Amino acid sequence: MTVTYTARVANARFCGFSKLLWAWKGSIYKVLYKEFLAFFAMYTAISITYRFFLYDDQKRYFEKLAIYCNHYASLIPMSFVLGFYVTLVVNRWWNQYTSIPLPDRLMCVLSGGLQGSDERGRLLRRTMMRYASLSALLILRSVSTAVFKRFPTMDHVVEAGFMTRDERKKFEGLHSPYNKYWIPCVWFTNLAAVARCEGRIKDNHTLKLLLEELNAFRGKCSMLFHYDMISVPLVYTQVVTLAVYSFFLVCLIGRQFLDPSQGYPGHDLDLYVPIFTLLQFFFYAGWLKVAEQLINPFGEDDDDFETNWLIDRNFQVSMMAVDEMYGDLPTMERDRYWNDSNPRPPYTAATLFVLRKPSFQGSTFDMAIPKEEMHFQPLEDIAENLEESGTRHPNMALFNRLLNSAPSPTGLMGGALRRTSAQLQRLRHSPGIDQYNSDDEDEDSCKIGKAGSLPSGLGQETQSTVCSFREEKSVRTPLLEIQFGSEQDRPGEQPAIKERKELSRVDSKCNEEHQIGEEEGKGERGETTRAPVSLLPPPPKSSREKSSRPSSSIPITSSHPSALLFHPAAHSSLELCSSQPAISHNKAVSTPKPPLGGNKMSFLTVPSFSEPQRFRSVSMGSELTGS
Repeated sequence: MTVTYTARVANARFCGFSKLLWAWKGSIYKVLYKEFLAFFAMYTAISITYRFFLYDDQKRYFEKLAIYCNHYASLIPMSFVLGFYVTLVVNRWWNQYTSIPLPDRLMCVLSGGLQGSDERGRLLRRTMMRYASLSALLILRSVSTAVFKRFPTMDHVVEAGFMTRDERKKFEGLHSPYNKYWIPCVWFTNLAAVARCEGRIKDNHTLKLLLEELNAFRGKCSMLFHYDMISVPLVYTQVVTLAVYSFFLVCLIGRQFLDPSQGYPGHDLDLYVPIFTLLQFFFYAGWLKVAEQLINPFGEDDDDFETNWLIDRNFQVSMMAVDEMYGDLPTMERDRYWNDSNPRPPYTAATLFVLRKPSFQGSTFDMAIPKEEMHFQPLEDIAENLEESGTRHPNMALFNRLLNSAPSPTGLMGGALRRTSAQLQRLRHSPGIDQYNSDDEDEDSCKIGKAGSLPSGLGQETQSTVCSFREEKSVRTPLLEIQFGSEQDRPGEQPAIKERKELSRVDSKCNEEHQIGEEEGKGERGETTRAPVSLLPPPPKSSREKSSRPSSSIPITSSHPSALLFHPAAHSSLELCSSQPAISHNKAVSTPKPPLGGNKMSFLTVPSFSEPQRFRSVSMGSELTGS
């Protein structure tokens, strides 16, 4: 029977495994002592021959051969080849044990599914269970030497009661060159169908469950047959065996103690007995013996499976379950904890220490949290904190201040820098943020609303104004119109555009109209318009001294007046700069066409939208000065 020492190592203690070294049955000493004695005898014979029977010149030649063998013996990959092989064999050994068919699940389903306490019902249950045990016996008889010795012929199987004589005639009458362990399983299914027709199996679901358990039982029998037929490849077993045996054959010569007077490196001491070589043989050869023991666990070694014991146990238990225990129920009565809401079984004096241990509640049960952090926070405060943490970025505020304080460039690089800053601000803001304050004290600070757009500025000045319309009233007037004209070409005249901007109609109903001051228009039109109000920041000092016009108009001095002309189709380019969805432009004010002759003028009108519950932003350059 398999050597069991589990109870001896139930508790880890001082020298726990060392007490197992004195066991003989199933030990490494019992398996390896013959090979060990043979190796030591061969080593001793070679050593005696070298010391007493060789001449001096023969000794010198043997010493060179020993040094050569010891040097190249390390090239044999003992640990890798042997370790991988033993791991494969151990895994295969355990899988074979789990493939042994056990009738426990099948007998429970059969006892509860096939009804009838009469002799017919009892006969059906016992016969079906005997067929299952017969199938397991036939497959174990095919793979286990111990079982085959117990049941060498089919007559022994009939005499043991697993098969009747009529069943044996039918079994032998079915001619097949293959193993016929599966025939009793087919008999089982046929008998189950008969029981279903007789109504002893109440429904098809019970029949299906019974056949599923039978197929699982038969599948394990098939796995045992395949494990017996498909073994570890022979070449691998041969490689491992040759590696171990060749290594220690080389060690018989290479590990000899040589004459210390010859001065060979590493041979300064003569101990006669190679202690570490013998230990190495014990470990590696013992490792190979482990694989030899486990590669076929259905033999008769000390650690092989007790297949005959399994046959006896399974047959007795299965018959008892389907026959004697069918319908056998003890009298139901109230348990001793019937009125106890917290039942606890008693403890003996040897197990009282369990009561002193607190019950495990979880790894975070003893965590300590400060009291000020235990209070729930309103959802509004959490949302504001998230907005502030997402919008107030210290680097963005510093970057904006640096750009606003920089001197105005003379080329288009300033506008490019401002557009880059606007795009960075737009990317830094998520759609759920209401506003962003870069610097409260800076008058050129920006406010960007939800889904705000940032069109690029049309000037060389690095300053920029971003106007945001929100649901509540804004303190700033939205930018409606921007006019570009030339003082030098048209002195005393200023084109105007009248437009009415309707703000978002939300709860506050902040509809504001920005009226423009009246100035003289063209003589041929005779129209009176108002000067547009601009929210752009005031121009630098130099610009204020040169221009006597109000801050609402933006002069452009250029040698090419037509270089900054804008066509009405320019609105489409402005829409491309915005990230807002498409909005109807029905309320956009048309742009007056410039006169055909003389100096040309261009007007850029920002379309007005009536868009409730949406935020819009416009960013324009403040002033462009050129040489």
